[in-house]
Amino acid sequence: MATTMASIPALKQVHAQLKTRMEKTVEDFRANLLSTRTGRASVHMLDQVKVDYYGTDTPLSQVAQISTPEAQLILVAPWEVAIVPAVEKAIRTSNLGFNPMHDGKVVRVPVPPMTEERRKEAVKHLAAVLEDHKTAIRNIRRDGNDQVKKAAKDKLISADDEKRANEEIQILTDAEIKRIEDLFKAKEKEILTV
Repeated sequence: MATTMASIPALKQVHAQLKTRMEKTVEDFRANLLSTRTGRASVHMLDQVKVDYYGTDTPLSQVAQISTPEAQLILVAPWEVAIVPAVEKAIRTSNLGFNPMHDGKVVRVPVPPMTEERRKEAVKHLAAVLEDHKTAIRNIRRDGNDQVKKAAKDKLISADDEKRANEEIQILTDAEIKRIEDLFKAKEKEILTV
């Protein structure tokens, strides 16, 4: 869809910035959804885990191969056998509720089926994350509207252009909020399905 803002030189940059920032917010929300625990094992469940790798907190995915050979099991194979105990400790202390075990070479992480209470808890947490991301998108909208208002005040655009630009920013905002709400609904369904 051709945008009014993109065709006005004074607003071209504003439009591109808004779109990029809103995109980043949606991607961040998507990343949050991936790392949220459902009833099935997923390699993304360990995305937040950091391992003490020679004194540096390093993301688990950078020091090990992570796979899900079964629906209820995550297999972590560190590149170096020496860090297997550190990997197990990092997963155990990550507050994800996992009880990992290792055999000296690989770490097995059984993913227990989620209880009804745990499922509701996960959905509640995601709803809060959704609200934070909606607020972030609205703040981006506000910044955009402020920039449009300033351009109008500085006589760079007409009053009609200002009105159209504000409408366009609202349409963009509504579309991005709908995207994250749809992502949330799909994930909620996945979590609550036993």
